[in-house]
Order: sequence, then structure tokens, then C-alpha cells
Amino acid sequence: PFLAAPAVSLTSPSLPALNMARSSRLVASTATALFFLFLSAACSCRAAGDSPSAVVLPVRKDSATGQYLTGFRQRTPQVPVTAVLDLGGGTLWVDCDAGYVSSSYARVPCASKLCRLAKTGACATSCVGKPSPGCLNDTCGGFPENTVTRVSTGGNLITDVLSVPTTFRPAPGPFATAPAFLFTCGATFLTEGLAAGATGMASLSRARFALPTQLAAAFRFSRKFALCLTSTSAAGVVVFGDAPYAFQPGVDLSKSLLYTPLLVNNVSTAGVSGEKDKSSEYFIGVTAIKVNGRAVPLNASLLTIDRQGGGGTKLSTVAPYTVLETSIHKAVTDAFAAETAMIPRVRAVAPFKLCYDGSKVGSTRVGPAVPTVELVLQSEAASWVVFGANSMVAAKGGALCLGVVDGGAAPRTSVVVGGHMMEDNLLEFDLQRSRLGFSSSLLFRQTTCNNFRLG
Repeated sequence: PFLAAPAVSLTSPSLPALNMARSSRLVASTATALFFLFLSAACSCRAAGDSPSAVVLPVRKDSATGQYLTGFRQRTPQVPVTAVLDLGGGTLWVDCDAGYVSSSYARVPCASKLCRLAKTGACATSCVGKPSPGCLNDTCGGFPENTVTRVSTGGNLITDVLSVPTTFRPAPGPFATAPAFLFTCGATFLTEGLAAGATGMASLSRARFALPTQLAAAFRFSRKFALCLTSTSAAGVVVFGDAPYAFQPGVDLSKSLLYTPLLVNNVSTAGVSGEKDKSSEYFIGVTAIKVNGRAVPLNASLLTIDRQGGGGTKLSTVAPYTVLETSIHKAVTDAFAAETAMIPRVRAVAPFKLCYDGSKVGSTRVGPAVPTVELVLQSEAASWVVFGANSMVAAKGGALCLGVVDGGAAPRTSVVVGGHMMEDNLLEFDLQRSRLGFSSSLLFRQTTCNNFRLG
């Protein structure tokens, strides 16, 4: 049996009590019902010779944790599975302890090509229980990680049937099926800290056996995906492959994205890794930060990735808010406070440091009327401009807070762009060209990620 890797605890910034007045319970429950319609729809699977040009995963935000949940169908007979979406991680992992039943799963033998490609160096050889996905011998081992709690363990690498929709609106389906999709068996305790109902994590990383590369190989489309997160429980989307980026009403972003290179961190950021492993997470080259068009004075060396793999800027869907190294956090909040001196302040609401009286802040098409925060990427022409909807967070007591969190004086990564800053922005991760495309706020175009259409 595998030995559990040392548990590493990470205290995530707690979510404030959000002001949810803008979304009625009826809207939330309807959106959740539509999300699960994707999972429960009858599987009208495409034949192997009729590969789709794109497949999609629905995404919804869990209001209690700020995590983003997706769903797919797996196993034989097929069952719906809910997992937390993760831009990091190495593979899809699911809980195999709690009633994993399937007639189509298969182990990955230790001497197989798949096991060599996985590069884990682990092999299960002494499980004495009844054979099951979590108890197999001569089976390649992996190290599933809960990237929310930063706890890792050991688990079998196996394959099984996985089905995903090929359309997003107006109705889910038909489904496309990968008959032997590789994933890692996790344990029930590994799901602690995940949103209610989640039984694993779905990796969108650049790793060989994460969803983007496996789906591209299974269905023979381009190795890229687009991520569009919503700020409510309404359905957002991940679209894999070659699809137009079409939104209602009549908005097509396919040829209007700005691009910046995706950088490779040569040192792994995973909980368990080999000495020469590179990070599978997505880093971008932020060279400066501006508030209201003015450069924020900060230590620019913190924005580069050093030889030990520290520093730099990465994107994360498991961080609910953007996390900044202490000196960067102070510089940004000080600059923002100076630009908003006319707005009445209120007591800070954890985990934030800078909060305002929300009733005194005006509104615009792109959220609260506050100064922009700008991530300068490689050049001034490719800046990611963040408007109020993505920089401010409605908190308890009517407070409106700058949504950045102090990550400490020596974090592994200096800037972690969290989920809130990415919401209602279309982000294209092109692994073949190693570049990130971004749209800026869809609210400018009077649409949202919930209005994406495919099929």
C-alpha cells in the first residue's frame, strides 16, 4: 500500500460574509438545477470515428467556499461526478474509497508506457484486500493532492470511461466519450476542505495527464482550452479544443483577445514531485502593477521567477481572491487608498485590509466605480486591466473591500491571481503556442460567462 505523503496544511483566507442581495434564491436554485441537468442528461455519445471539434464542462461557483465546481460522467454504468476545478494539479483525481463501482476500470501496470510517462516512480505491490480501484497490485502509483488544503497522499493510477458534453446551450449533449481516461484514485479524507458534493479535483494544468492534454489526444483537437468563470452560481464554462467564443447577444470574441506568453517555472510547485520536475501551473510575466494608470512602486525582482522557483505570478482557481506578497500588498493597497481618499472607509472585513462604505461607491457597467488595477504583461500593449467588478468584493455590513489578500513576507509565488479577478473574463490557455489570451471584462460588452453558446 502507499504511504501518505506528509500532510502540509495551508490556511486559506476565509471568505467574508458576502452580500448576495443581487442574486435571488430563485435564480441561484435555477442555475444549480441547470448545472446538474448537464450531468443527468441521457448520454447520447458520439461514435469513435466522429470526434468532436470541441467539448465543454459546465462550471458553477460554490457560494460557501468560493470554489468552482464542474461535472462530468464517468464509469460503467455511467454516474455523474462533481469535482473542484483546478488550474494546478497533475491529473484528475476522484475518491475511490466511497463506493467506486465500475465494470470498465483498468489498472495502469507498473511496467507500462503510461506509467513511465507519468514519471511518479511509484508502484503498488502489496495490497491484500479485495481487488478494487483503490486496492490493486502491480499498479502504477500517483500522488493526488488537494490543492485547497495542500494535503497529498498516494493512490493508484487507473483508466475508466469519461463522457463530457459537446454543446453548452441551449441544452447539454450529445456527449463525447473517452473510453480509457487516466486519473488517480484519491481517498475520502482527501476531499476534506472541498465544496459540498465534490468528490475530487479536475486538473486543467499543463501536465501530460491533466484534462487539456488527455482530451486533446482522445478527440484529436487542438491542445487549448478557454475558461470563463461566473461570479454567481449561474453556469460558466470550460471549452476544450476548437470552438468559436460566441456569447449572447451576438458577441464573438474569437478574434479579439489580447495575448501574453505562458511562462514555465522550472521548479515544481506540487506537493509531491521529483527533483527535476517543472511546475505544471500557469505563470505569466507581470512586469509592473498600476493603480488608476499610475505605476505602483515595488520590488520588481519579486515579479520574476528565481532559480529556486520562487516569485513570479501564477493563475489559480483554488485561491478565491488574489494573493500578494506582503510588500506588494502594502504598496498596492496604499496606492489604491490614495486614489480613493474621497470615499468613506469602514472597518476592514477579514481577510481584506481596505474596505469602504459600499453605499458611497457609485456603480458602472463594469462594477463599482473605483480606480482600475492594471497588471502590465511584458509590454504596455498587453496589460490586463481589472475593473471594479473584479477588484472589489461586497462583504458583510455593506462594506465594499479591495479583493486582495496579504500572502506573507516569503510566499512561494509573489502574485497569485485568484478566481474573483478572473470572473466574467474569457481566458484562453493555448498550450501548443504557450500563450494566454484574455478578453478583459465581458461586462463591457453587456454579456457574461453564463451567456456562452456552443452548439
